[in-house]
Amino acid sequence: MRRYFMFDELGTDYKREIIGGITTFLAMAYILFVNPSILSLESVPDLPEGVGMDKGAVFTATAIAAAVGTLLMGVIARYPVALAPGMGLNAFFAFTVVLDLGIPWQTALAGVLVSGIIFIFLTLSGIREKVINAIPAQLKYAVGAGIGLFIAFVGLQNAGIIVNNDSTLVGLGDLTSGPTLLAIFGVFVTVVFLLLGIRSGVFLGMIVTALVGMIFGLVNKPDAIVGAIPSLEPTFGQAILHLDQIFTLEMLVVILTFLFVDFFDTAGTLVAVANQAGLLKDNKLPRAGKALFADASATVVGAVVGTSTTTSYVESASGVGAGARSGFASVVTAILFLLALFFSPLLSVVTSSVTAPALIVVGVMMASALKNIEWDQFEIAVPAFLVVLTMPLAYSIATGIAIGFIFYPITMIAKGRAKEVHPVMYAFFVIFILYFLFAPR
Repeated sequence: MRRYFMFDELGTDYKREIIGGITTFLAMAYILFVNPSILSLESVPDLPEGVGMDKGAVFTATAIAAAVGTLLMGVIARYPVALAPGMGLNAFFAFTVVLDLGIPWQTALAGVLVSGIIFIFLTLSGIREKVINAIPAQLKYAVGAGIGLFIAFVGLQNAGIIVNNDSTLVGLGDLTSGPTLLAIFGVFVTVVFLLLGIRSGVFLGMIVTALVGMIFGLVNKPDAIVGAIPSLEPTFGQAILHLDQIFTLEMLVVILTFLFVDFFDTAGTLVAVANQAGLLKDNKLPRAGKALFADASATVVGAVVGTSTTTSYVESASGVGAGARSGFASVVTAILFLLALFFSPLLSVVTSSVTAPALIVVGVMMASALKNIEWDQFEIAVPAFLVVLTMPLAYSIATGIAIGFIFYPITMIAKGRAKEVHPVMYAFFVIFILYFLFAPR
């Protein structure tokens, strides 16, 4: 086992991998509850029956898709990267495809299934791996740092530290509210643990935060230990049964959007987490094809059982921050997702106030990639800066990548370095321009 997961080569051990796997799980366990809420459209008033998906079935589908995808990533690609239905993609699925376009969720699931199958084909052909390796190192650093700022921003929002402001878009929240104070406490505790050299500082910080939250009544104590597993019957196999309904122009746009967003969110996440773990070699991602295959396969499995696109999660960086370096951490995370099916009441303690400190601190860690960018070369600085800035401001990893990749060929050509730009980057330039012009908003 140690040899297969290259423990000695990576300088890790079972303790670090287990702690890292648990930390990643806790950082993304919120998806078990958020995804069913979004796909069921429970926040939409007066919703006709049958428009939204069955909440219980989506909960089970979410856990299964996450477990299968993460296990594949850990065993096949041997990366400490966890997968689950993607935030953003689930909102696009529910609010744009189902609610606005009026496409039945069963047909939308068929679209997710087809996008996953196409992904598998592109992966087996080697196209996806070649694309990722064609991205310049400077932009890879920018993507990693940008995702760091993005997840830190998400953490600040979840904590209530940063809130909506009608005059300035965002502003400082109520720092005297209980949940916000708990999150701030969690940040301080986590930072102190890390400064003391405790490798599992992120994980321990979450535990201490949850315990303090329960003591002061800010985190609900679980009502039970074991709960019944909701049935998959309402959603299982619906994607396959409705494949004949995808042959429309509208569904083509939907499928291409699923493809586009998942492609670059996954690419950015894999590069960022691998860079954080020190796994990049000569600016290339080892076993990238296997990692991408795991991601694509997870989307297919997720669609069949009943959930939106499954993708690699940036929260995996929290596990890396806690010490994870190998795929064994992903195996641990996958097992926990399966166990979550039986112990779902216990997950009520993993509130946004508990996970927010981990996201904020990990964001700081990932932002360290900024030091590797050649800021004195303006043709590099401009696209890199736009990647880093746009991700949190546009609230989209894919949008940040797109804008940076559009500017990169422009600045390189203007500087007289056109020959140094890989042909794939010129292709990206055209694709991203078309994306902004024609993609549904």
